[in-house]
Amino acid sequence: MTQDVEMKEQAPPPSNSVTSTGPSTLQHLKEIASLIETGAYAREVRRIVRAVRLTIALRQKLNASVVSAFLNFVLVPGSELHSRLWSYLPKEDEHDMEVDTASSATQAPVKHALPELEIYCYLLVLIFLIDQKRYSEAKACSSVSIARLKNLNRRTVDVLASRLYFYYSLSYEVTGDLAEIRGNLLALHRIATLRHDELGQETLLNLLLRNYLHYNLYDQAEKLRSKAPRFEAHSNQQFCRYLFYLGKIRTIQLEYTDAKESLLQAARKAPVAALGFRIQCNKWAVIVRLLLGEIPERTVFMQKGMEKALRPYFELTNAVRIGDLELFRNVADKFSSTFSSDRTHNLIVRLRHNVIRTGLRNISISYSRISLADVAKKLRLDSANPVADAESIVAKAIRDGAVDATLDHANGWMVSKEMGDIYSTNEPQIAFNSRIAFCLNMYNEAVRALRFPPNSHKEKESAEKRRERQQQEQELAKHIAEEDDDEF
Repeated sequence: MTQDVEMKEQAPPPSNSVTSTGPSTLQHLKEIASLIETGAYAREVRRIVRAVRLTIALRQKLNASVVSAFLNFVLVPGSELHSRLWSYLPKEDEHDMEVDTASSATQAPVKHALPELEIYCYLLVLIFLIDQKRYSEAKACSSVSIARLKNLNRRTVDVLASRLYFYYSLSYEVTGDLAEIRGNLLALHRIATLRHDELGQETLLNLLLRNYLHYNLYDQAEKLRSKAPRFEAHSNQQFCRYLFYLGKIRTIQLEYTDAKESLLQAARKAPVAALGFRIQCNKWAVIVRLLLGEIPERTVFMQKGMEKALRPYFELTNAVRIGDLELFRNVADKFSSTFSSDRTHNLIVRLRHNVIRTGLRNISISYSRISLADVAKKLRLDSANPVADAESIVAKAIRDGAVDATLDHANGWMVSKEMGDIYSTNEPQIAFNSRIAFCLNMYNEAVRALRFPPNSHKEKESAEKRRERQQQEQELAKHIAEEDDDEF
């Protein structure tokens, strides 16, 4: 039994293992510092990106003693920066200290003055404080780090800065003080634009949109989004967030078709590990599709890990599909707290008209002629004058083309017209054209995403070069896949 447990612990890659024979967390942090130093001197941003990714992998293993030992290794003890960061950390007993004695004996700590390492120390302490739920210290640490970032204009700092921006906003959001930093975020976005820091612009634009949407300032969010500079996305995670926020804005503005496209695209592009994000995208996409008059497929609600979270929306979809107004009210009341926490309650109020229209459509298909009193009874209208309400609802549905019928006001009837052949209309052609357009757009995006080696049409590569190129492509694909799972 003991051997089985030890083998399971040794199964993950060396960077994530916690065995007695493997390197300690402190040693991993020292290697990350060396990687950042090499990337800063060589001006290779990809090394900084890899350092951030490795730090996220070590996130669960951090404790106060490890972070303190790393600060002692990187910074000069007693310096202003060291004292400031040390003050944010909780004090622990000496027996909790994790020290790499082997490396300490053979390698003396080297003090670095690189801005990249300085910002990395801020980032490491900030991540640790947020994980420990020490939000007041996290707010103070993030504010100081942002003030330091404003004085740095180095492209190798941009990757670290984008993560600092995110945790800066997160630390204020969890304490309910998100409105305080809106002006500072706008100033940072302006600075990033002037410095051509496109990754920073992406991150800060999403943070500003989140800030506005948090306080339901949809008009201001749309004005900022429409006037912000546009460029090719550098981060898949930030692009997914942008699509999600754009979908929410379009939904509130009643532009349901554009909202549906943005939300579904965000759900498709999001990494598999970002389960919470994909759940939110699907919740909003379901509401938007219902508002468009569509009924989502059952498979949408049966996705792995989403069944429980999407259960309220499944019951809501069932009520809309049937056109039962009473069932719709019961579902809305039953899951009102869930809809309020998801901020979709106002959208669900809009669905009442869709439920009535669906029920009316079912009635018109089932009956060639029916009295308005029976229509009101079947729709379960609970107003003071249900017959008059039913007449106005039927008239509006006929005017909008929702039902193919006529209204006999004198006798109080709704007379349905005979169903024609749908294939004699343009609807099949429209549906076929939309599917072809979707496939062509997907093909064009795939072609644009293709990468070709330089001068491939001029010279033929040898077998050795081909193997080397294929190995590099595999490593790049692996790094991209790991990066997709990091930020969510």
